[in-house]
Amino acid sequence: MFIQEEPLLRVKNLKTFFYTNKGVVRAVDGVNFYLRKGETLGIVGESGSGKTITSLSILRLVPMPGRIVEGEILFGGEDLLKKSEKEIRAFRGSRVAMIPQDPMTSLNPVYQIGNQIGEPLRIHQQMTGVDLFNKVVEMLKLVHIPSAKSRLKEYPHQFSGGMKQRAMIAMSISCRPDLLIADEPTTALDVTIQAQILLLLQDLQKELTTSILYITHDLGVVAKMCSRVAVMYAGNIVEQADVHTIFKKAKHPYTRGLIDSVPKIGKAPKRLFTIEGQPPNLLQLPKGCRFSPRCSYSQEKCLQEEPPLEWIDSDHEIRCFRWREI
Repeated sequence: MFIQEEPLLRVKNLKTFFYTNKGVVRAVDGVNFYLRKGETLGIVGESGSGKTITSLSILRLVPMPGRIVEGEILFGGEDLLKKSEKEIRAFRGSRVAMIPQDPMTSLNPVYQIGNQIGEPLRIHQQMTGVDLFNKVVEMLKLVHIPSAKSRLKEYPHQFSGGMKQRAMIAMSISCRPDLLIADEPTTALDVTIQAQILLLLQDLQKELTTSILYITHDLGVVAKMCSRVAVMYAGNIVEQADVHTIFKKAKHPYTRGLIDSVPKIGKAPKRLFTIEGQPPNLLQLPKGCRFSPRCSYSQEKCLQEEPPLEWIDSDHEIRCFRWREI
């Protein structure tokens, strides 16, 4: 792996486990990736693969009974896992912010929109009075909410789904963070509004030069938004490369399966392609490669040994014994 400059974010051997009555859930198990300044890294995978827990680990917001048990999260060279609770609270919202998955439930229904957008500015930049009011209006205009001065006095129930998501984005970028974590921000929206939100994020990234960690299961969004992609399966990253390589030269069977399962325009197969089987139970992970029970390339070695991460190109990483044959 060759990186010309130290990345903004580097995650090393991150392990986040949940200690339950039934056993230990290895939700994130040895994850490694990096994110350069100004780029968008997509983390893609099916539900339960560990995408959201990875992002919550970066913010140190893992819910109980979860715990980060190992690894490093280096942001600008500083290890976030070594910061005190007071230091990490000051860090959240100012240097790193998150757009949550569901705008319908993320806004407090009893507070005005302007009050909620202004909260990070009051906490991190000590803004008050006219300065705060003008900044909130500026943020609402930046995310293309019309009649900003009057809308900031309204409550979440008076906003549509798309406008709620725009308000969440305005809140997230109000302190101009270096890193924006977008956790499936268009999931609860209709297709037209999804396209508008994606375009808005692209425009804001260009204007603010913010890095984006984009978490999704939608490969169409990945192709539109991301410059690099990390594919997760059962708590591991199984393949990582630039977006063109992932779509044109993917080497891991799971990545190929995800791409093949997307309907193609102009092609009408009798049945959509599906990956056989189900994701493994994280309480009882299979021996060897975690994808081997569902993999058509699986052989005896795959069932017995876990494949190591291997760099097959300057920016293409894979976890598979048989990538040369795929």
